[in-house]
Amino acid sequence: MQSFRNLKVCEKAHALTLAIYEASRCFPKEELFGLTSQMRRASSVGANIAEGCCRKGDGEFGRFLHIARISQ
Repeated sequence: MQSFRNLKVCEKAHALTLAIYEASRCFPKEELFGLTSQMRRASSVGANIAEGCCRKGDGEFGRFLHIARISQ
C-alpha cells in the first residue's frame, strides 16, 4: 500500500483542515460547541485516510475510507 503522503486527496484534505481551523478561529465563542466543532470534525477526512493507510490489509483501509466519507 502506498503512503498517504503521496495521495492528492490527503494533500487537499490537509489544506482544507488548515483553512477551516484558520477561519473558525474568529467565530464567536458561543459557536465553539456548535458550528466550529462541527466544521472541525468534518475536516478529519485526511486523518481517517492517513490512519487507514497505516493499517494492515485492504479491508481495514476500506473501513477508514468509509469513515472518512461519512464524516463529511
